[in-house]
Amino acid sequence: MRIIVSILLSILFMATVEGQSLTNRQKGLASCACLMAQGNLERLEPAVRKALDEGVTINELKEAFSQLYAYTGFPRSLNALGVLNKVLENKQENWQEGKPWKRPAEWDNAKAAYELGKKNQTQVSGRPFNYDFCPQDDYYLKSHLFGDIFAGDQLSHADREIVTVAALSGLEGVGPQLAAHKRGAVNMGNSQQLVDELCVWLDSEGYTLRSRWPKGNPNTAFSKYFIGNSYLSDVGGGVHNVTFEPRCRNNWHIHHKAVQVLICVSGRGWYQEWGKEAIEMTPGTVIAIPAETKHWHGAAKDSWFQHLTYHKDVQEGSSNEWLEPVNDEIYNALK
Repeated sequence: MRIIVSILLSILFMATVEGQSLTNRQKGLASCACLMAQGNLERLEPAVRKALDEGVTINELKEAFSQLYAYTGFPRSLNALGVLNKVLENKQENWQEGKPWKRPAEWDNAKAAYELGKKNQTQVSGRPFNYDFCPQDDYYLKSHLFGDIFAGDQLSHADREIVTVAALSGLEGVGPQLAAHKRGAVNMGNSQQLVDELCVWLDSEGYTLRSRWPKGNPNTAFSKYFIGNSYLSDVGGGVHNVTFEPRCRNNWHIHHKAVQVLICVSGRGWYQEWGKEAIEMTPGTVIAIPAETKHWHGAAKDSWFQHLTYHKDVQEGSSNEWLEPVNDEIYNALK
């Protein structure tokens, strides 16, 4: 009988996990974590307010920003806590304090903290993990990150991994760690469906756009000439910033009697002239497109992309000629 009950409870638990969907509260935690990791304090302040409105408690945000010092450093952790403190100067009645912080018992016993960290790290990794190459880092990970920090009870282990995935999603050069924590988020109680939804949501809302250039407004006037969503911002002096979501690209087109200049300022994208190999664009890439040249430009499959654009050597009667879309065969062949 006990075996049958255990099986039924396991089935019920798995059904509940698989049916998970990202809540507004989890989105609030994720957005704050991602912006904190990027050090984007301007966007973080309204995100903190929104998170508190959506049910994230004050103490949960304190815990999230504290935990993330282990991934992003003390300066960004302290800056984020400073933003939270500033927001609380105009505290709203509906904002909840949440569970008060208390000193974990494991802090009084280094061995207990280490053993707890070893257990938590094994669960996150899905297997025993020992970083023998650098034993001091192995000790810090077990005793401090997965021991001391994970011993706090303001956030569940599932929420801690959502926060970590969101933060790492906002950083460059941490692909292996992000992949590991996506798996770890599932190991700690989130469904694969929810983790996938989280990553798609972070992309779709532009949180993974690592840029201080304005995203701008939806580029509705030219949307019929684009595959995917793009955004346009007038930055002055005849220069516009165009933001492409992942996989977004414009149609083949020609600028008659004018040279177009593209300057990549964020993310990764592509530029291609008719009959030539595509050129990868990363921050700092500058391309001057001769007049009467058939071409397209847009984002990589897995990255947002921003470029500044302006025209020079403009002659009387200049115009744009929009042509056919860049088909999937051409686009998907790009590495």
